[in-house]
Amino acid sequence: MLLLSLGSMPHVQAQVSWEQLLGELESMEDVESDDWESSHELMAELAAHPLDINKITREDLEQLPFLTARQIEGICEYVYKYAPLQSVHELAMVESLDAHRRALLECFLTVAPQPEKAKVPTLKNILKYGRHEAVGSMKIPFYERKGDQFGYLGYKYKHGVRYTFRYGQQVKVGLVGAQDAGEPFFANRNSLGYDYYSFYFLLKDIGRLKALALGRYRLRFGAGLILNNSYSFGKLAMLSSLGRNSNHIFGHSSRSEANYLQGAAATVSLVKGLELTGFVSYRDIDATLNKDSSSVATLLKTGYHRTQSEMDRKHNTTEFLGGGNLSFKRLPFTIGITAFYSAFNRSLQPNTSQRYRRYYPQGKNFWNMSVDYSYVSSRFTFSGETAMGDSKALATLNTASYKLTHGLTLMALQRFYSYKYYSLHARSFGEGSMVNDESGIFVGVDWQPSRRWKLIFYSDYAYFTWPKYQADASSSAWDNLLQATYTRGHWSFLARYRVRVREKDNEEKTGLMNETTQRGRLSAMYGNDSWSTKTQVDMAFSQYKKSSFGWMLSEHLSFRHRWLRLFATVGYFHTQDFSSRVYLYEHALLYNYSFPVFYGEGIRYMLDAEARISKHVDLTAKVGTTDYFDRDHISSGYQQIDGSAMTDLELQLCFKF
Repeated sequence: MLLLSLGSMPHVQAQVSWEQLLGELESMEDVESDDWESSHELMAELAAHPLDINKITREDLEQLPFLTARQIEGICEYVYKYAPLQSVHELAMVESLDAHRRALLECFLTVAPQPEKAKVPTLKNILKYGRHEAVGSMKIPFYERKGDQFGYLGYKYKHGVRYTFRYGQQVKVGLVGAQDAGEPFFANRNSLGYDYYSFYFLLKDIGRLKALALGRYRLRFGAGLILNNSYSFGKLAMLSSLGRNSNHIFGHSSRSEANYLQGAAATVSLVKGLELTGFVSYRDIDATLNKDSSSVATLLKTGYHRTQSEMDRKHNTTEFLGGGNLSFKRLPFTIGITAFYSAFNRSLQPNTSQRYRRYYPQGKNFWNMSVDYSYVSSRFTFSGETAMGDSKALATLNTASYKLTHGLTLMALQRFYSYKYYSLHARSFGEGSMVNDESGIFVGVDWQPSRRWKLIFYSDYAYFTWPKYQADASSSAWDNLLQATYTRGHWSFLARYRVRVREKDNEEKTGLMNETTQRGRLSAMYGNDSWSTKTQVDMAFSQYKKSSFGWMLSEHLSFRHRWLRLFATVGYFHTQDFSSRVYLYEHALLYNYSFPVFYGEGIRYMLDAEARISKHVDLTAKVGTTDYFDRDHISSGYQQIDGSAMTDLELQLCFKF
């Protein structure tokens, strides 16, 4: 997924961080979605703790969303035949793996010689060879919001801790504590300190036991039509992975308070190729209650508990969920069946007076089931999932890809989500934010005509039968993207153009009219062994009821010398309003992400310094300022800052032992 918009060759990619590569992939929809932060944390964790190529499994590789199904099979087959590998560079012999993906794999794979471990690890070996990591982070604002003076229950500092114990790829134990700015600490209902905690225990590949998770965990089955608490990327990622399915159990190591289950999950190998997964969960959920306080109007996912009203909504509803998956794999075929039942202690009763809410889930008890399937060959792949639930409505997603030549791959994706279909735990591909009321066709081309050039194109058409928010009738959307990258020596150039047309209500709300959004990006990057620089221009033009234009010019620098790494970003932005907003990637603290969005006129500058204090200790400091030229206050409500500039200092201390 990360490499789709890169186009830089291996010797260039090796000089820049994987975060910069990820920054080239994101779209506005990705950055503004709840998925992006948890997805970024997953990639950060994999990069910080690379997988041992000689102990890699198919399930491990499926965590890397830029790999296709045929590439995963090719890597597994090569490692099986020629292990132990002496270098990740040996993957150049995998025919289906192109140079871009090989270069990116170096960020997430390693060759780690270790004492031979028993298939079932002993407690002695776990304690002897296990590794600990403890991370503490804090964000200090040099300004006050209105809520800091009155309204918020806590102080203005955001901070958190994270502890992880690992024994190879078999044992993982983690604890996360997190606090948003304005939330009470050791006060109010947070008597145990942090507003949010997550504990998990994960065991993998112990005899017939493929995976066991206790505590908080995440699941992903098939294409995510009924159950996906894990990562969910956008259309570029879909083109990169060619729509492959995956079944996974993850420990919940994220700060996200929404997408996780709590209890236990396990996968057992019954016979060769046949695996059974069972899971059970009982957890508290935030919700907005109706006036009778006995039913739920809205399930909340923000995780904010800063004000008394937000605190009153904390954990006021519970959900039980239990189910399983049975999957059979005999290459080139895979088939699986997933089903679950969930029950709430309060009935879901959303306000259905607005037409677009009419088919929102209602009631206490829900169930969903699906069948997922795939076929993988050297040139052709096909995968999909078909689902239904207590609404008796259908949802299906199917993808097919064909490799015409070594450098040219075509892909097509079809989806149909009935306007009556719903699953409260679904996250999958779509123009909309939910797996509901959408039918469409996506076609994509990934072409590398030469060693230096890479071209990517997709076109996606979607139709919505039922009214949507801001579209009080059946509507449609059309999304197109063209991207070209060119690499020569230490230089890499990128050009991207995207146009998106979506029907929305007109001014009088008597019919629909087109909202057209065009976005462009030009960038040039130079990198060598010790430093890199990138100049980038972003442009946005939106036309809906009125026109809006915006642009941003930014410069990114990085420097590496022994124990010190420096990152700097400066950018000037000028947009007419929020409709033409722009965004950019910034280097962030470990396990954090930063894609700030800007509108109006101003300048953003940031400096990040990472120092290796000793073999076991890393210290990071990041300071960033946004200075607006067109306003005397920033934001509104409790978030309002009486001033035209805002500066934050972020600190992080990491111990590894």
